[in-house]
Amino acid sequence: MVDLEALLDDFAGECADLERLVAPLAPGEWARPTPAEGWTIAHQIGHLAWTDEIATVAATDSDRFTELLTAAGPKALTFVDEAAAEAALSPAPELLDRWRRGRDALAAALRVVPAGTKLPWFGPPMSPASMITARIMEIWAHGQDVADALGARRTPTARLRNIAHIGVRTRNFAYTVRGRTAPAEDFRVELTAPDGTIWSWGPEDAAQRVTGPALDFCLLVTQRRHRDDLALRAIGTDAENWLTIAQAFAGPTGEGRAAGQFA
Repeated sequence: MVDLEALLDDFAGECADLERLVAPLAPGEWARPTPAEGWTIAHQIGHLAWTDEIATVAATDSDRFTELLTAAGPKALTFVDEAAAEAALSPAPELLDRWRRGRDALAAALRVVPAGTKLPWFGPPMSPASMITARIMEIWAHGQDVADALGARRTPTARLRNIAHIGVRTRNFAYTVRGRTAPAEDFRVELTAPDGTIWSWGPEDAAQRVTGPALDFCLLVTQRRHRDDLALRAIGTDAENWLTIAQAFAGPTGEGRAAGQFA
């Protein structure tokens, strides 16, 4: 059974790690560019704040969420970027406070969602556990952009398992979003956790396999590093192909990062 409280603890931990990077910054440093084209550090935090807020709406008022999505119409493909750009205009202390309040409100909202409830979202409806796992993934991924902008190195933690799990579960989505058919057979994924243990998914006897550091797999599926720069090993043509298109996030495919960009 999924432990929602444990996931909320991981959510809080991921937020705290990112806040340790941005809270000490002088206001002018929030305008520093990140590897995401056109996005500053302020855009990154603004995006996270807005997404936590809209997720809280989904958790507390599904009809209102549906109204917002319907009203967006064709702009639903761009309003995420527009929301980040608008938030980035706020003074840094206000934006940081907005993010803190929004993430606390989301955690409180998810705790009281009735068991078995599916929450509306931009893709398929999600359980509270899936919702907060997706938030952990996004915070970690956008946190990597901030860390790269600052030249900071983050210490990998066991929270990576949440991101890796999404990366494995979204294998077929990576094909679908590109108009392709996913392989019928399951893959075996074995990743070395930060503490040296092995996290695994899929049948032990699968012919198609992926192995390597959990950190590298998470960087790949969030498209924060190029495949060529990671110590991941694929056995089988299908597994190798998957590693060239893997994405743990919803929405259109991205360009990712160039090979050697962070060498």
